[in-house]
Amino acid sequence: MAKEEMVAFEGLVTEVLPDARFRVQLDSGRTIIAYTAGKMKKNRIRTLAGDRVTVEMSPYDLDKGRLIFRHKDERSSAPAGGPPRGQYRRR
Repeated sequence: MAKEEMVAFEGLVTEVLPDARFRVQLDSGRTIIAYTAGKMKKNRIRTLAGDRVTVEMSPYDLDKGRLIFRHKDERSSAPAGGPPRGQYRRR
């Protein structure tokens, strides 16, 4: 018997739980518990409440999933609070 493919859904992180787990509300309206995938842990990608994420779930258990991608939002594209580059010259 072949291994089943994982199913991907998009949702919104509503609550950060202990042990790198998150409560995620899917676009379909369901609320699930998801944990951080290995690549996100390895690359130290932080996830906060309010972030849009992609969740991968097994077709056998649709109550648990794992976060595989955090989508960038418009807030993170704002410039940093420091002075513009090239404003000060060395003497």
